Amino acid sequence: MSRRSVPRVLVAGGAGFIGSQYVRALAAGEYPAWAGAEITVLDALTYAGNLANLEPAEGRYAFVHGDVCDAGLLAEIVPGHDAVLNFAAESHVDRSIESAGAFTRTNVLGTQTLLQACLEAGTPRVVQVSTDEVYGSIEKGSWGEDAPLAPNSPYAASKAGGDLMARAYARTHGLPVSITRCGNNYGPHQYPEKIISLFVTHLLDGRAVPLYGDGGNVRDWIHVADHCRGVQAVAERGAPGGIYHIAGTAELTNLELTGRILDALGAGWDMVERVPDRKGHDRRYSLSDAGVRALGYVPEVAFEDGLAETIRWYAANRTWWEPLKKRAEDDGRSG
Repeated sequence: MSRRSVPRVLVAGGAGFIGSQYVRALAAGEYPAWAGAEITVLDALTYAGNLANLEPAEGRYAFVHGDVCDAGLLAEIVPGHDAVLNFAAESHVDRSIESAGAFTRTNVLGTQTLLQACLEAGTPRVVQVSTDEVYGSIEKGSWGEDAPLAPNSPYAASKAGGDLMARAYARTHGLPVSITRCGNNYGPHQYPEKIISLFVTHLLDGRAVPLYGDGGNVRDWIHVADHCRGVQAVAERGAPGGIYHIAGTAELTNLELTGRILDALGAGWDMVERVPDRKGHDRRYSLSDAGVRALGYVPEVAFEDGLAETIRWYAANRTWWEPLKKRAEDDGRSG
């Protein structure tokens, strides 16, 4: 950080699900060390980017509509910021299987373009936000930060590519960039295509939910607010060039998760439709998070509480998600 008493923070992908949670929390003063930060949000506003996600922070951020692949734009807006956090990403595995090009462009080229802009601007702090999916699948135990990358989906491969670019910029150029990797996020404002947001909104509409394969795939669930608290801990105190895992609070099979959602909404198993498994579907993810805990981070949201809060939010905010689901259906993506 510079000597400026109020930090200037650029959040790439700040109108998406995770990025907007970070912006809302930062604007609300939830990260005391960066209280009063001047916030710039950069977002291309693709299908999952939504300015409505930022309404609680209205008036407390500057918005730039643009693409992380636009080197000219980044050369204009990156200089002068004390920290740059990269949440910008294409992130849905199914979409990456159908068409990998957009994922490669945003997650690899976009990351490299942003890193280069930070290098040229002399940005004091950079955080590359990534995923546990870069490791592939683990049968037992948990991955440490030194685990080899073995991505299996085009999405995961593109995120691994972006992470390797971040590592290269740290090692070759000395760019002070840290990498965070987390488990499956859930919470309010999640685009209704991921399993929790999709299942909850389907059931609220009285529709059956599609469960892949035998439902035995295991995921480590983290509330989006906890994830962003972990990212902030790394932004403030993480080592340049370091990798930090932000693990969840509940490791569940998709079958177990489905049961909890059904119970919470008073629905039975007759509302579950078995569908063919996803291609190359990773069986299990699990992270060891000793590194970020050493920075003072601990998760605060128990899964049971977070799931209940998330369901209440979707039930109370139909005007947010109904147009998104209608657009998806019009595009042939009904879930």
